[in-house]
Amino acid sequence: MQIGNKPCRIYGEPHAEYLLLQMTGEHELQSMDHEVTVIAQSSWNFLFAAIPVESWNDELSPWEAPAVWGKQSFGGNAADTLRFLTEQFIPTLEQRFHLPEGIKIILGGYSLAGLFALWASTQTDLFYGIAAASPSVWFPGWMEFEQQHPIQAQHVYLSLGDKEEHTKNAVMAVVGDNIRALHSRLAERGTDCTLEWNSGGHFKDSDMRAAKAFRWMMEEHT
Repeated sequence: MQIGNKPCRIYGEPHAEYLLLQMTGEHELQSMDHEVTVIAQSSWNFLFAAIPVESWNDELSPWEAPAVWGKQSFGGNAADTLRFLTEQFIPTLEQRFHLPEGIKIILGGYSLAGLFALWASTQTDLFYGIAAASPSVWFPGWMEFEQQHPIQAQHVYLSLGDKEEHTKNAVMAVVGDNIRALHSRLAERGTDCTLEWNSGGHFKDSDMRAAKAFRWMMEEHT
């Protein structure tokens, strides 16, 4: 389904209780069918939209930052991506699929898309929940920013692979400490949140980790 200039994949059913949104890179699309199959093992009705991202480092980063992996830096265009979601994408889905008023919208994602979801929730209270699987909470300036602009969603799922913080990359190595601190911070504020540890490094079972994030969101909050 084409929305704006983005060819999106839509799964699920119109009479849904939950609208699940995931920003996805081309590298994730091949496992998307499997991810949705796992999510569908939940008993809840949902509509799931996979929204393609052409320039991963630019479209999902909240501000500019130097390269930490390879040579590609971060362009800081997340605000444009969020504007597309709130002003064009979500209204189009609501209209085409006759989604019920007050449908619970969950924004999720893996890696930098997970960070984008967390950041998006600092900008708007539109999202019922945030499903952040192995989010890039190592991103320079993120923890300080979130302290000043708190996440507004009332339900937040966080996860990380147990080997992710054991990296020689000094910038990324703080991911473990940061996600523990973020989880504690959210809990202290009274947010309904969890932090799940998965076995392995960052690139293991990303589809399963993302599916678990979305399922927790639906199953824990009836």
